[in-house]
Amino acid sequence: MDKDIEYKLDIVDSYGDGEKFHCILKLPMNLGWYNDVNIKFVENGKFINYPLKHKNNDLFFAYFEGDFYLKTKAIYHYLFSLTINGKNYYFNNSSLTDQYNSDNNFKLSVNFSVPDWAKGKIMYHIFVDRFKKSNDDKLVEMPRRIIHKNWNDVMDLGPNKKFSSKLGREVWNVDFYGGDLAGIVEKLNYIKSLGVSILYLSPIVYSQSNHRYDTSDYEKVDPYIGINEDLKILCDEAHKRGMKVILDGVFNHTGNDSKYFNEYGTFSEQGAFNNPDSKYAKFYRKKYVDGKLLYDYWWGFYNLPECDGNSFEWQNYIAGVGGVIDLWFSLGIDGLRLDVADELTDEFIEKIRIAVKRNKEDGFILGEVWKNPMRMNRGYLSSAKGMDSVMNYLFVDSLIRYFKYADVSKLNNIIKEILNEYPEDTIYSLMNFTSTHDISRGINLFTDKDVFKKDGEWVWNLKNEGLEYLNSLNLTKEEYEKAKKIYMTYIFTLCFLPGNLSIFYGDEAGITGYGNLLNRKSYPWDMEDKDLVNYFKYIGNIRNNEKELETAKIKIRDINYDYFSFERENCNNSYIIVVNRTDKDKYFLVPPEYNNSKCKIYTLNNSRPGYLTPNGGVAIKKGADNE
Repeated sequence: MDKDIEYKLDIVDSYGDGEKFHCILKLPMNLGWYNDVNIKFVENGKFINYPLKHKNNDLFFAYFEGDFYLKTKAIYHYLFSLTINGKNYYFNNSSLTDQYNSDNNFKLSVNFSVPDWAKGKIMYHIFVDRFKKSNDDKLVEMPRRIIHKNWNDVMDLGPNKKFSSKLGREVWNVDFYGGDLAGIVEKLNYIKSLGVSILYLSPIVYSQSNHRYDTSDYEKVDPYIGINEDLKILCDEAHKRGMKVILDGVFNHTGNDSKYFNEYGTFSEQGAFNNPDSKYAKFYRKKYVDGKLLYDYWWGFYNLPECDGNSFEWQNYIAGVGGVIDLWFSLGIDGLRLDVADELTDEFIEKIRIAVKRNKEDGFILGEVWKNPMRMNRGYLSSAKGMDSVMNYLFVDSLIRYFKYADVSKLNNIIKEILNEYPEDTIYSLMNFTSTHDISRGINLFTDKDVFKKDGEWVWNLKNEGLEYLNSLNLTKEEYEKAKKIYMTYIFTLCFLPGNLSIFYGDEAGITGYGNLLNRKSYPWDMEDKDLVNYFKYIGNIRNNEKELETAKIKIRDINYDYFSFERENCNNSYIIVVNRTDKDKYFLVPPEYNNSKCKIYTLNNSRPGYLTPNGGVAIKKGADNE
């Protein structure tokens, strides 16, 4: 009879800091006498009760109602408690039960929502220097930069022996290929053909390295990429094609070769390094040891002096009116990806959100967080005053381990954790990636080589192992083709899961590379794996044709050693998806509602309903006869 229990929550008033709700709960009369009825919200493991008072009955049901106020928050967990004939029961997502299970609570967001354009889309993540050079003009020589004359040159690995900092420290990542904003504009139609509607660009502001996570000047586009107007042109052209643009915001540290720190004396104005009275000195974290001023450096990297997230001057420079964020949005961007978001202060992230929403009400904020952000005792997501969503390292790690090591338990637990603990809008906007600039390339992750540890720790930085060793990791043709099959199954799975499917540039073309250096090769124009590119276009068509997948709820059917099966459901349509993690044929039972001539079927590797080829997959959309 629990299926006859219904409830409705209506917002009756909205405030800047919360909302007032009215709840109506409909209960079957034949369950017994209702002694006490409450809606319970769970806060830090404790219940906060709001009583629902009996209002009236009809022939079959009793109705209980109540009002309550909730402060702004990304997610509340709640359930109903009922005392029936003197016995206590709970009603939540699972059913009516006499045993409380915190995993099955209902969820509610107050004053928190993610823009629709950032839910369930395909994202293209571009490491700008390595994507596309717009012309063959020679780049202007600049201090401490090396220019590759040939687009297909082998990358420089390890520290550059020509350069060192003023203190004699190593300098890395200073070889440039010249990928630029105009080159991205030239390839927008290609990117669009992959089904992409969100562009995520690695940092593009003036910096000292090719990755540009060591900013020299936040107010200027790097000269090897173009000028500020080129960013505006890119955003305009992307918008014409229905694409949004997200820019990487690196606000936890700057470069040491910057107008703010100015270790090399590159800039005319003295920076914090040489002048503790510089107007920029308050930007940085520092301490005095034995009377000597020492600056903090991010993870000990001396090219990355760490900024003080509590500094008013720093916060205002980035997020204040007329600050860096306002400048970037004036050039047309639609959102930010926050680098090392979990190392920024909550106050700073709140101010960043204010700045983003000041410029675009539907601006989107994505954070780099490698763990569960809801368990970090931070407010940057749970408060609804910070980020909208995160890079989904937590889940991607578990899905890769499932395909690679048959780690059924981890995948099952992580999915359960995310579905129970994350806000729904965040789930629909998570960044589910093929790979990123910080880990090995997608295909390499599925080789027989142990590219990351089985105990749960990514091996993402190979350090200075030496060029000979790194080259020894190159894949043979046989290794590539074997890993590619598993990789395609992984992509097929991502296609039907909640969140944004993010393609790291060139993953669709077959770029390989271990670690966070060899993964940054130049895009192999005219040398792509054409079959793989066409496969990604097939995946893109599915995502764009099946709009219901953007916000359809997910239900796990089975995760076992052989296959992973789940459903996606909304009020209009439902899908069942089954993927084979093995290199052997597998069979599965097709539910009756997914078995008629009007069902739409998507397949991988010639699989079909009920039968999976090795590394195959099937997705079935319920037909009209079963609606």
